[in-house]
Amino acid sequence: MSVPPSLCPAVPPSLRVPRPLGTDAPATCEVPHFEPVRVRGGRYQLDRLLRHRRRALAAGLAVTAAALVAAGPDAATDPLHAERPRGHPVVTQPVRRHAPPVDMVTAPVRIADAATVRLLRPGDRVDVIAAGDPAAGGEARVIARGVRVTRLPEPADAAAESGALIVLSVPRDTAARLVGASATARLAVTVC
Repeated sequence: MSVPPSLCPAVPPSLRVPRPLGTDAPATCEVPHFEPVRVRGGRYQLDRLLRHRRRALAAGLAVTAAALVAAGPDAATDPLHAERPRGHPVVTQPVRRHAPPVDMVTAPVRIADAATVRLLRPGDRVDVIAAGDPAAGGEARVIARGVRVTRLPEPADAAAESGALIVLSVPRDTAARLVGASATARLAVTVC
C-alpha cells in the first residue's frame, strides 16, 4: 500500500539524494545522415546584376543622392546653410513676384507720316518716338515701347497733310507722356 504524497513527511533539501546524471533527460536518438544544404541562385543573381549594370548603377546613384539629401550640409563645411532645415533645397535666386496689373487706357496719337501709318494693322506692336527740331538741338527719344495698335481710323482728306491718327492701348502714365510729346514734337512709329 502506498502513502499519498500529501501525507509523507517533507524531506529537507539538504537530505535529498541527487539522481545520477542523465536519468532526468529523455533518451537520445540517432540523427539520420543527410546531404548538406546548398543555396542555389546566388551565382545566378550576381550574373544577372552584372548584366543589368546600368540599372544597378542608377539605383546606387539614387540611393546615394537620397542619403546626401537626408544628411544635409555639414555646419563645418557649409556655414552659410548650417541653420536651414535638412532635406530642403537651397534657393539661390529670389522668387520673382508678378507686377500688379497696369491700368490700360486708349490713347489717340497723331503720327506725322501718314504713309507709315498705312503699313500698320490693328494688333501690331509699335514704339512711339518723339523727334525734336534738329535746328533747335532736339534729340529723338522713345516715348512708348511695344504698345499695341487697337484702331486705325479712316483719315479725312484735309487731315492727310498733317499726318494720320492711330489709337494705341497704353498704360495711363505713358498716355500722359504721349499727349505732352505730341504738343511739342512730331511723333513717329517703328514696328516691333
